[in-house]
Amino acid sequence: MSRSNVELFEQTNSDGAGFPLDLPLALDRSERRGLREQLQQQLRSAIQQGKLPAGTLLPASRTLASDLGVARSVVVDAYEHLVADGYLAGRRGSGTRVLTTSQPPTQAPTARRGTVDEVRFVGGLPDPALFPRVEWLRHYRAALHDVPNHQLNYPGPLGAMPLREALADYLGRVRGVVAAPDRMLITAGLTQALVLVCRALRRRGVEAIAVEDPCFGLHREAILNTGLRVTPISVDGDGIEVARLAERRVGAVLVAPAHSYPTGAVLSAQRRAALVAWAHDHDALVIEDDYDAEFRYDRAPIGALQGLAPEHVGYAGCASKTLSPALRLGWIVLPRNLVDDVMREKVLDDMGTTMLEQLALARFVSCGGLTRHLRRVRPIYRRRRDATLDAISTALPGALPTGIAAGLHAYVQLPGGTDEAGLVEAARRRGLHIEGASSHFSDARSAPPALVLGYGSLDEAAIRTGLALLGSIHRERRSAGR
Repeated sequence: MSRSNVELFEQTNSDGAGFPLDLPLALDRSERRGLREQLQQQLRSAIQQGKLPAGTLLPASRTLASDLGVARSVVVDAYEHLVADGYLAGRRGSGTRVLTTSQPPTQAPTARRGTVDEVRFVGGLPDPALFPRVEWLRHYRAALHDVPNHQLNYPGPLGAMPLREALADYLGRVRGVVAAPDRMLITAGLTQALVLVCRALRRRGVEAIAVEDPCFGLHREAILNTGLRVTPISVDGDGIEVARLAERRVGAVLVAPAHSYPTGAVLSAQRRAALVAWAHDHDALVIEDDYDAEFRYDRAPIGALQGLAPEHVGYAGCASKTLSPALRLGWIVLPRNLVDDVMREKVLDDMGTTMLEQLALARFVSCGGLTRHLRRVRPIYRRRRDATLDAISTALPGALPTGIAAGLHAYVQLPGGTDEAGLVEAARRRGLHIEGASSHFSDARSAPPALVLGYGSLDEAAIRTGLALLGSIHRERRSAGR
């Protein structure tokens, strides 16, 4: 964004006189959509529904950012997009106001024609109905029964030893990770692991970290929130372009080599070797996000990068993509020289991750429950992946799905000229929740039109129904010249 626009939205607005104080603006950092996209969509919807009538003066960017607990740039960028789309007008001296739109506050009943009952393709998440409740309950009860009284205390920053031992054994066998328990730290999810490492690196003097472009937008926001600069490095069909790293002054890089998010690119063997060499040559850290590598359908999962360079790669994983995001359990295997620093950050964060869930997961993993669960659900998710691809080929014949060999989502490149944001919003009004991919790019405005379709939590009938409706909406918009 230009500095002039930052100054415009910051300096000329009042503190929001006339702005509805009860207007529900709620930004969810756990959503795949970026904060800017969420705010932009909520403001747009409020204008379209008449909750923000023409002439309403919006709060200054600094004021709204403070109220929402986000960076001011999130608000400024959302305002800029809505100005460009014709919903707002920002002029120095008169503030940012809602413009008159041609759409009436309420829609005629026929606008709901062709709706579905809330089909959600948002997020590459597992199906909550497939969570192994019975076995998990058995292990939780056993863990609660067996834990000595003296262990019902603060869990400690590294995490429960039984879980670290179970994961070290499992990751070593299945993912090829060099994972001694004393270099593993249990976290409240993968994002916390990333934040802790970034804070530790910053204390060591690191100023910038590289990320894949595109990457999971929330991770980019989380890194920025630690005070580090983010340097985007483009991704192609072979993964992150490692050669570009040497041109940038960064102390670390965040990658998902087995299944880059959202494109699904796999880091080629040549680039894996080049990335390890870069880390050695620059004494830098590679943070490996192994979020869904075990959901691979067409061949065996690709081994973890960490096994090639354990002292230069931090390996991070979580239970969210394999079991359920309701289990806020993650882990990171660290180079030995980082363990103490990251452990210190963990103490300052929360003094340790909840103990009883750790003990239940330890039993679940060590007794083979995780292996059995993955063996049971892989064929189900593969059928849903195949149903998604079949439905896309019929409903969106001009679209190109990629990254479909693994994971629980498809990256779908839309035909050139498609209005990604408009399509997402039109689908939402018909009960179909889809995610635009632009928020995962460092420059959302120049991103090619694409969707991220999470199919893991939908059965095959819902997938076909939802994508048939999406195809219909897309055709209607193209016929109308939108």
